[in-house]
Amino acid sequence: MSSPASFIRRRPFSSVAILILLGLCAVVWVWRVQLQVFPGIISAYTAKEYCSCRYVMNNPVDYCQSYVKQWLPSTLSESPSDKRITATGMGRESSAQWQGARQGCRLLPPVP
Repeated sequence: MSSPASFIRRRPFSSVAILILLGLCAVVWVWRVQLQVFPGIISAYTAKEYCSCRYVMNNPVDYCQSYVKQWLPSTLSESPSDKRITATGMGRESSAQWQGARQGCRLLPPVP
């Protein structure tokens, strides 16, 4: 039976690859909750910031679209009649609605 040290000497690249893979698995395990929440942050940020840009700051549509543009793709739909913004990104959907001059925009609870 060979020792672990001889395996490392015979296959240094495989050993390093295994160590990197184990390290990556450990990082994913430690950050598992944050990684599950991340996709929802993209759509929520986009909806809230676009709503604030449009209805709190009264900026034009093209300016607000460029303001909330991110590296990760997301789509926006706007309902001017009830001042509601719906954003979809990374498979999650979030909505924000203008509440009034003193309250600004607020994220709406997700629809089940």
